Amino acid sequence: MKTSYELSDLENWGKVSAELPSPIRLGVLGYPVAHSLSRQMQNAALEASGLAMQYARFQISPNELTAALRLMREHDFIGINLTLPHKIAAVALLDEVDEQAQKIGAVNTVSFRGGRSLGYNTDSEGFSRALREEFSVDLGDLRVLLLGAGGGAGRAIAWQCAWAKCERLVLVSRTLATAHAFAHELADSFSGPRVFGPEARLEALPSEDRALRTAIARTDLVVNATPLGLHFSDPLPIGRALLAPHLMVYDLIPGPARTPLLAAAVEAGARVADGRAMLLHQGALAFERWFDRPAPIAAMRAALSG
Repeated sequence: MKTSYELSDLENWGKVSAELPSPIRLGVLGYPVAHSLSRQMQNAALEASGLAMQYARFQISPNELTAALRLMREHDFIGINLTLPHKIAAVALLDEVDEQAQKIGAVNTVSFRGGRSLGYNTDSEGFSRALREEFSVDLGDLRVLLLGAGGGAGRAIAWQCAWAKCERLVLVSRTLATAHAFAHELADSFSGPRVFGPEARLEALPSEDRALRTAIARTDLVVNATPLGLHFSDPLPIGRALLAPHLMVYDLIPGPARTPLLAAAVEAGARVADGRAMLLHQGALAFERWFDRPAPIAAMRAALSG
């Protein structure tokens, strides 16, 4: 079996699939996609559940996404996951998107049923479950600083903060106008009383250390939802000098190796976690969408830690 497939494979799927030991009925679409750990996790889930099929990676560029979705529906795929850069673009390309994913404006899970494509977002609840697992805290009790608020995963986490009624949320984006526009969408969810003092419960800031220095002192949890850290040559998404012992730092990029951000946070004395727990829980929720049965969490967890 190839490590990943492309649009040209989907265009000749009859020939490609005829050579497989068991059918590929699920997959993850991304660009790039080689780093994705979803394949090993979901294949472990399929095996543990006695489902004779495979989950594969598909390297699909942004201008190929429409064709890929159409071909997968035509080839009787059960479902797919979407990762960078497709989560936001897919919303307009699906036949139906559930209310929560519409609110978020991003889809990470698609089911194909009755000739229709149905979109969901499992990142939001997956993040809450991961946070409880990694830090034994509830999102509603925290002051959160979110790096990368404009992307699909960042939007899912910000809306989950809103639904959990977290104490304070700071949206950080390279484009301040994007952060301000998103803050306007979320404003009604942060209009309640303030527990931790006079500062605003919702704020938008540019990704500049000078702007973040005051905010970080009044933050419990820093979340990296940017792609910075996928490559070890990437710069840190936040200045090293801003990291401090009072922080919890959650990087959505899954391990096993620590990202430069997490390595710097550990040096600063902060508590840290990578994105494997979120990947696990959003993947389990996706599995349940596809098959209407509980996901085999233990098998999925073992595949990610192996």
